[in-house]
Amino acid sequence: MTELRDDIKRTIEQEDVVLFMKGTPERVLCGNSMRALEALRTVGSPVTAVDVLPDPSIRQELSALSNWPTIPQVFVRGELVGGADIVQELAETGELREKLESTLGADYAASRGEKVVPMGSPSAFRLAQ
Repeated sequence: MTELRDDIKRTIEQEDVVLFMKGTPERVLCGNSMRALEALRTVGSPVTAVDVLPDPSIRQELSALSNWPTIPQVFVRGELVGGADIVQELAETGELREKLESTLGADYAASRGEKVVPMGSPSAFRLAQ
């Protein structure tokens, strides 16, 4: 397993809620990433975000681990919940709140906050911009 794959796996396993997205919560660069983030915010979820854009390998390794080809991807305590459509629908039906309560505990919103975990190395393309 590569070091990057180990980092991705460790983040998924150690963080309560992980959002692999295009951009960061402060600078979202994709409509679907924004929808997933807003769904998590709506239910008061803590969010650990990983920007997949700085290094194309992040996306490749993540998809190999999750068997899910698209970004964004949301994980709750190591379990893939889904992408933007699924997470948004779960938030609208109340199932996302239920999932967070059953997995993280009824007081999960007390740890509400957003952080970014840097991962990978910036590609030459991104450095040239």
